[in-house]
Amino acid sequence: MVDYEGIIKKYCAGNQELLHILFTHSRQVADRALAILKLHPEWVESGEIDPVFVEEAAMLHDIGVVFCDAAKIHCLGTHKYIEHGYLGANVLREEGLPRHAAVAERHTGTGITIEQIIQENLPLPLQDYSPRTMEEKLICYADKFYSKTKLGQEKPMSKIRQHMWRYGSDAVARFDKMRVLFEPNLTV
Repeated sequence: MVDYEGIIKKYCAGNQELLHILFTHSRQVADRALAILKLHPEWVESGEIDPVFVEEAAMLHDIGVVFCDAAKIHCLGTHKYIEHGYLGANVLREEGLPRHAAVAERHTGTGITIEQIIQENLPLPLQDYSPRTMEEKLICYADKFYSKTKLGQEKPMSKIRQHMWRYGSDAVARFDKMRVLFEPNLTV
């Protein structure tokens, strides 16, 4: 079992506000992902999804925000917020957690493609940041329901989809595909 609380505290040392935000947001994401797994016990029984890993990875998916400049959430770093996924992945690889790193790297939006990086001139290493495994997709999906600026509130589906439209119809289609996979009875 990974000591995700210890890792979060280590990287948020001296920044109690960010520690609270990161822990609260990540707990919301983990809880939603675990609740979805209860709707799909076949994934756990088959070994396709490991609930322990899902909890750990969900709790660590945003660790890279500590390096970003995002004053609203008490992040006092120098990097752009869009970089938090790969920065967090670097941290988690250094911590010896390569599977957790993949979740951090691939959870932003509904995934970031090489084409998006080029078209939007994003400050990211040129690679595909789309979630690949069921666990990566589950955490990516669960993350869309919670903001770090409105802790404790769940975003309605309409707001999530509206936000996704800023990244194009492909992003919305990827989100809708995840919704149908994970929560098919959830209305749009």
